[in-house]
Amino acid sequence: MNAPAIHRTLPDHVDIETDVLVIGAGACGLVASLAAHDGGAEVVVVERDASPSGSTSMSSGFIPAPATKAQRAAGIADDEPARFEHDIQQKAKGRAVPELAHLAATEIGPALDWLAERHGLEWVVLTDFLYPGHSRHRMHAVPEKTGAALLARLSASVEACAIPVVTGARAQTLLADDDGTIRAVEILRPDGHRETIGCKALILACNGYGGNPQLVARHIPEMADALYYGHAGNTGDAVLWGEALGAQTRHLTAYQGHGSLAHPHGVLISWALMMEGAIQVNAAGARFSNEHGGYSEQAVAVLAQAGGTAWNLYDARIHDFARAGFPDYREALAAAAIREGETIAKLAAATGLPEAALAATLEAVDRFQSGAQADPFGRDFTEKPPLAPPYYAVKVTGALFHTQGGLMIDGSARVLRGDGGPFPNLFAAGGAACGVSGPEVSGYLSGNGLLTAVAFGRVAGREAAKGS
Repeated sequence: MNAPAIHRTLPDHVDIETDVLVIGAGACGLVASLAAHDGGAEVVVVERDASPSGSTSMSSGFIPAPATKAQRAAGIADDEPARFEHDIQQKAKGRAVPELAHLAATEIGPALDWLAERHGLEWVVLTDFLYPGHSRHRMHAVPEKTGAALLARLSASVEACAIPVVTGARAQTLLADDDGTIRAVEILRPDGHRETIGCKALILACNGYGGNPQLVARHIPEMADALYYGHAGNTGDAVLWGEALGAQTRHLTAYQGHGSLAHPHGVLISWALMMEGAIQVNAAGARFSNEHGGYSEQAVAVLAQAGGTAWNLYDARIHDFARAGFPDYREALAAAAIREGETIAKLAAATGLPEAALAATLEAVDRFQSGAQADPFGRDFTEKPPLAPPYYAVKVTGALFHTQGGLMIDGSARVLRGDGGPFPNLFAAGGAACGVSGPEVSGYLSGNGLLTAVAFGRVAGREAAKGS
């Protein structure tokens, strides 16, 4: 039986001991380990995979943050945590947990500056476009602009600090006192061998439950049959451990979807194309939504179309923009996911879309962009140039990326009991903790996943080290 469990019988011995034990070696766990190390603690990270990857490596690797040195260097001097917090709540319709929204908005800027100054990460700020819901250019990335590169740089920093990352080690059982103090964690090796690691503090950085079909069906049934584009290891262990301990959970119905995953290639197509003027049409060649509403809720809109798919349509200007700026797009191009047509007729032939309907849709978009007619879906087209031949298209589907609900934490990232008090030495961050998207898919503001992974991860590591 390999299900996550809680045992109240403490071990007679442990194989190793550490001050702070971190479960999960994605961005959240690595940031937490660096923060605990900087706080003077001895740290061990355990990771179920043979090589750390997680949802971080599958993401674009973009982190929103206000008032950073990188942002100011890019000429953006009027952003601040309060503005960012307002944007978070605006997208969540005021339903994000206020304490967590404030914590994320105030902690993320200092966290990115700390990672740059103390651990050598280099940040660039994306200033070519605004992601939906952000009132300032505040999206940060490492120069490669991929999640895999972000994880590689964090891994290098962890290695430079000589923090052990034990791979091929699935945390299975938490060994706890009756008062909820975690004394040790039993890990399971691929060959069936078990080891016990004693700890003074435990940080759950093992993401959410997107890879657990039963939990998805229970909490977000509208995505039960959707493609899951997250790490298979995100099986909800943190939530299951927390529930067994009597911890609070919050907003388990929240998640990040994405309405632009190349199909069937499984390559993420950046929503920046939509912000630059691209549109989405269904198999009938018709638009079906406001593409600027947000890429998370667009997953639901795309899945509601015939076959659960849509086509992103755009022109050479946007194609060149994407090819120059986004490695994922270049990957899709190399995989022959991108179709091209010099005319509407040729684009229709390349995609199988009905030519007459496609022409009518593009003619309507021209009217919207000229201001001659308002878009019935409410999108403002007037800020971008009209689409012009040659045209490009990519078939996409909607997908579940990761869940946004989880264990409720306080301002120190300590997991809270059902009565509101904190567990003595249990911390959670990133997808293991409740996020800042409110209770549903439409509350997800671009970058919220890595926002709480990095901001809450640093808080968890910093605070856990204080008890070592």
